[in-house]
Amino acid sequence: MKLHEYQAKQLFGQAGLPVPLGKTAHTPEEALQHLDTLGFPLAVKAQVHAGGRGKAGGIQIAANSEEARAAIDAILGMTLQTAQTGGTGKKVATILLEQGVDIVHEYYLSIVPDRSSATLMIIASSEGGMNIEEVAATTPEKIIRVRVNPLTGIQPFHLRRVAFGLGFSGAQFKAFCGVLTKLYSAVITNDLLLAEINPLALTGEGEFVLLDAKVDVDSNALFRHKELAASYDDAEDDPLELEAKKYALNYIRLSGNVGTMVNGAGLAMATMDIIKQAGAEPANFLDVGGGANAEMIENGFRILLSDNDVQAILINIFGGILRCDVLATGVVEAARKIGLSMPVVVRMEGTNVEEGRRILAESGLDLTTAVDVQDAAEKIKEVSG
Repeated sequence: MKLHEYQAKQLFGQAGLPVPLGKTAHTPEEALQHLDTLGFPLAVKAQVHAGGRGKAGGIQIAANSEEARAAIDAILGMTLQTAQTGGTGKKVATILLEQGVDIVHEYYLSIVPDRSSATLMIIASSEGGMNIEEVAATTPEKIIRVRVNPLTGIQPFHLRRVAFGLGFSGAQFKAFCGVLTKLYSAVITNDLLLAEINPLALTGEGEFVLLDAKVDVDSNALFRHKELAASYDDAEDDPLELEAKKYALNYIRLSGNVGTMVNGAGLAMATMDIIKQAGAEPANFLDVGGGANAEMIENGFRILLSDNDVQAILINIFGGILRCDVLATGVVEAARKIGLSMPVVVRMEGTNVEEGRRILAESGLDLTTAVDVQDAAEKIKEVSG
């Protein structure tokens, strides 16, 4: 679960990390009330779950009241488009007004799980800021990576490797080590899958300040963090993904033209490969799970049909817990109730498969049955155009 920048900074502030004074606002009138408190210069920041806000005009610096008013009017309510928002962009409903900082240098600092080594990886660079992706691509030697065993925790030698790698000494070394220690503690305490500070600013007073913060909380751990779960902003979700959550469907919307319905995450990934090999593009990831019933299948169909980009549907089911005859009955009932307006290819195998195929064949509906994966690929290629 992603947090907004202001929520992440509240979390880090509670952990003792240095964050600028900031205020959120949902209307221009509310934003203007904070100007006297924050003073100038100040930053006006769009609060959406996407990076690249600065390059897209979602972050502006104001030196006086006139510039602040212009920035507030420009950002609040805008549709922000970055590389991470997709073509439709995201509407800005909340802004963060933040006290200006005297920046001497910008650094990059993050902690993420490294699944290949079962460790937490600290990633840092002396070249922080908006172009960190370019730094990683063109000068990878400027990126420092230090792995920490979560069973033993962060140790002094980890701190030294990162701090010395960034060129710190004296008071700066001590201050940075304090920041990194508290950041690691916040990751462990709050079950974070991502804690990214970009940039971490060194000020003219020789202090470090978190100018930006990006946080992703492990959704499987939210039962331990009720206060973080309450921070969830469903307005940031795709409407169809939000609808799918109501029915316990594992659905992720993509940008293709072939809708999929599968039971099992691994089979879903294989099904998307099949679609791409057929020359089409998957429109979604939809795993109905092994215990799906007719109602869940109906809801899944309705969500697929709500995507205007979907031109055909491929159902790929291995019948185990979810028997093929139960699936077929659910598909037929859903098709009759909703009214299918596009071709559907059904490939099923497993328990009661012959009975399932019989139910589909005798339904009188325009449902194409595939006998195996290769047959399904050929038929979805044919019907999807």
